[in-house]
Amino acid sequence: MKRIDPLGIYGLWLRDVTRFVRTPSRIIGALSMPLLFLVFLGFGFEGAAIPGLPEDVDYLEFLVPGIVGFTMLFGASFAGLSILSDRDVGFLKEILVAPVSRTSIVLGRIAGGSTTAFLQGILILLFSIPLGFRFTSLLSLPLAFVFLVLIAVTFVGFGIALASQFRDSEGFMLIVQFIIFPLFFLSGALFPIQGLPGPVQYLAYVNPLTYGVDGLRAVLIGTSSYPVAVNAGVLTLSSVGMVALGAALFERVESV
Repeated sequence: MKRIDPLGIYGLWLRDVTRFVRTPSRIIGALSMPLLFLVFLGFGFEGAAIPGLPEDVDYLEFLVPGIVGFTMLFGASFAGLSILSDRDVGFLKEILVAPVSRTSIVLGRIAGGSTTAFLQGILILLFSIPLGFRFTSLLSLPLAFVFLVLIAVTFVGFGIALASQFRDSEGFMLIVQFIIFPLFFLSGALFPIQGLPGPVQYLAYVNPLTYGVDGLRAVLIGTSSYPVAVNAGVLTLSSVGMVALGAALFERVESV
């Protein structure tokens, strides 16, 4: 069992969060694409007949949880990019030779990346309110926060696992974008997955984001394809699995 260093985890978490809140351009860049999706699709398809969409649910209400999930997928997966950036400036070498276990380094990275992704998801939720989005109840927000955390941890772990296999940020950026958008489109974020062809639906069923988006819809607007417990259970398993995978692959990262 690797020794866990709480101070090391806290230091890396604080560094990631501080860098995020002190960089307005990064916040704007992280939110611009989700907001464009939300505005243009939400109003462009308003009143459209979308197969599988519940009759009592407005498309904007259906769309918002999906865009929140996309925001967190995008932000959390790119948390792995900070590892490669730190390699370029020499910071990665410094923390790898420091008296802190690599497990603690991974946990600190996951904590920081999950926090920044969580904040991005909250901001999208807040921006959706002036557009007409309404929660079923404010009491549902704590459950929604649980799903936001599970989505963030899952895909930060994924980003770290993927970044551990690269030495340059360009290759990582190309591959992660190639993976992100299929995950997004196969999650039911934009339309019900029941409208997809049969074989493609099976790909959606093994996509963790599918259960994150469905869970957010269940607690925010009161409609879902699966029980809340199923969504939470699948996301919990995926988050644990991705954290373990990220930690295992990061053990192989060289300091040079």
